[in-house]
Amino acid sequence: MSQISAKTVKELRDKTGVGMMDCKKALDETGGDMQKAMEYLRKKGAALAAKRAGREAREGVIVVKINDAADTGVILELNCETDFVARGGDFTGFAEAVAQTALEGGIDSAERMMSVSLGNAYGDESVEDAIKTMTGKLGEKIELKRLGYLRTDAGLVAGYVHPGSKLGSMVEITGGNTPESVVFAKDIAMQVAAASPIVVERSNVPAEYIEKEKEIYRQQALGQGKPEQFVDKIVTGRLEKYYQEVVLLEQSFIKDSSAKVQDVLKDFTKQHNMQMTINGFIRYQLGE
Repeated sequence: MSQISAKTVKELRDKTGVGMMDCKKALDETGGDMQKAMEYLRKKGAALAAKRAGREAREGVIVVKINDAADTGVILELNCETDFVARGGDFTGFAEAVAQTALEGGIDSAERMMSVSLGNAYGDESVEDAIKTMTGKLGEKIELKRLGYLRTDAGLVAGYVHPGSKLGSMVEITGGNTPESVVFAKDIAMQVAAASPIVVERSNVPAEYIEKEKEIYRQQALGQGKPEQFVDKIVTGRLEKYYQEVVLLEQSFIKDSSAKVQDVLKDFTKQHNMQMTINGFIRYQLGE
C-alpha cells in the first residue's frame, strides 16, 4: 500500500472537517482515493448517527437569521447531546450555515430543509446527510428539531437571540421599514423572548385555553371557601390577569413596566407618523 501523504490527509480534512487521524484511516482503508475516503467517512457518520438515534439531544442552539432587506427571517433549533459540543465552533458554524441556507432558499420547515444542499462548504451534501457527517465528526446525535420562517411584503421582520443562544424570537410587523422601525421591532422581538406570550391579541387566545383557565380559577375559588355568588366575578378578574400574561399587546413592556406593549406601539406610530401592526411572532426556547 502506498504511503498517504500529509498533504492528502489535510486535503480530506479541509473537505470534510473530520479529524486528521480519522481522515488518515479513511485514506488508508480506501487506498488513498479521495472520493472513496469521503464516502467512507459519510458511512461512518451515518452508522454512528443510527447508533445514537435513541439518545436524547437536549442541548444545542437557537439561531435567527434576518435578510438585509429586513423582510424575511428564519429561526431554528439545532440540538446535540452536550453543552460542550453546543458551544463548539463546528456545531455553531453548522447551525449558522443551515439557517443561512434556509433564509436564502425560503425554506419554512425542518422537514423541507432536510433535502436541501448546504453547498461546497459541506461537500454539497443535503442537510440530512450533512447531519450524519457532523454526527461522525462530533460523536454526538445531531438533530434539526424545528425551523420557522417569516416573510412580509408590507413591513419588516426582526429577530432577537438571548446571549447563550438558548432562547430566540422573530416578529413580523406590517408598516414602515425604516431604521427607527427596525429598532422598535427588535424591541418587540426581545419582548416576545423575555415575556413568552402565546398570541398577539386577546381574540387569538384559543377558546379551549380560556375554558381551562376558567375552570381552574373556579375550583380554586370554591376550594378557598368563596361564596358561590362571588365566584364568577373572581374568575373574571383572574382571567384578566391571564390575558395580561399571555397576550403580547396586553403585556407590560420590558423596557417600561408602567406601559403596555399596545400603548408603546400606539405612541411609536403616532411619533413617527406610520401605521404599524404586529401580525405574528415565533419564539423558540431550547428544549421546549
